[in-house]
Amino acid sequence: MDNALIDPFQRAISYLRVSVTDRCDFRCVYCMSENMTFLPKKDLLSLEELDRMCSAFVRMGVQKLRITGGEPLVRRDILTFFRAMSRHLESGALSELTLTTNGSQLEKYAVDLYAAGVRRINVSLDTLDEAKFARITRWGRLPQVLRGIDAAQAAGLRVKLNAVALKGFNEDELFSLAEWCAARDCDLTWIEVMPMGDLGNEDRLDQYWSLKDLRARLRERYTVTDLAERSGGPARYVRLEETGQKIGFITPLTHNFCESCNRVRLTCTGGLYMCLGQEDMADLRAPLRASPDDALLDDAIRAAIARKPKGHDFDYSRQRPDGQMSRHMSHTGG
Repeated sequence: MDNALIDPFQRAISYLRVSVTDRCDFRCVYCMSENMTFLPKKDLLSLEELDRMCSAFVRMGVQKLRITGGEPLVRRDILTFFRAMSRHLESGALSELTLTTNGSQLEKYAVDLYAAGVRRINVSLDTLDEAKFARITRWGRLPQVLRGIDAAQAAGLRVKLNAVALKGFNEDELFSLAEWCAARDCDLTWIEVMPMGDLGNEDRLDQYWSLKDLRARLRERYTVTDLAERSGGPARYVRLEETGQKIGFITPLTHNFCESCNRVRLTCTGGLYMCLGQEDMADLRAPLRASPDDALLDDAIRAAIARKPKGHDFDYSRQRPDGQMSRHMSHTGG
């Protein structure tokens, strides 16, 4: 490993989230518009360029690689990339290769993902109600996702569900989702809806459901024990003593998690966002393509990390439904 990446606030950057495509086979209302204009394919990093980019970060101390999108599994030949990254697992340079998915393609790819070294995945699933699922995803089909989860677990993958907390939408499923996950031996993480992207017909202020309230409601039914463990990301965890399961909370609004931020986000076009909640972005595609060796790329990565801010700027108190970030969540990869 070359010299580790340390930001101006002495945080070691060990976690890279990589969007491999902006395309998706769903159109979730909090993530993208129904009639999205996607990037021209020529603007995207090739799979070989993604390999080179990620390998540079691994060489500089990144130990966890999470593949995102859009929906990463709709990218053509994406398994080639996963198989290529497995060499860093085998060498010990990378401790974890994982992905976040909507689950639509898991039935097809779960076995191959496990063979490439993936052991743990996150599946985005906000409801177990088929009609509500169709409404929130616009194009999604719940049975397809549930079959994908079955296939993932059968292949040996540890599954964690990510549910976005949406007032008036899945409040009534707080306990049913927890019980479904307990029965399936899945972990569950709740995420506060983030103010990103002007989606036209969705009012984020009306959607916002504080996880402080959600936790309080869990305590009405369960004995909730705070856990000290971290998974490398921003979630805080509790255990429900009656079921033994772990529940996570990602709370950028009610609890600012920036003090321990160890991650950056690479877009499918080679833009590096040092913070999900800031607009500052470093172009890594240009130095990558400017030279066959990695000297320019390494310099650009280090210069970008030197600009990593102390924290984000999410704030609903300003009463602006579109929040502070004009880009869609799908652009940054979550």
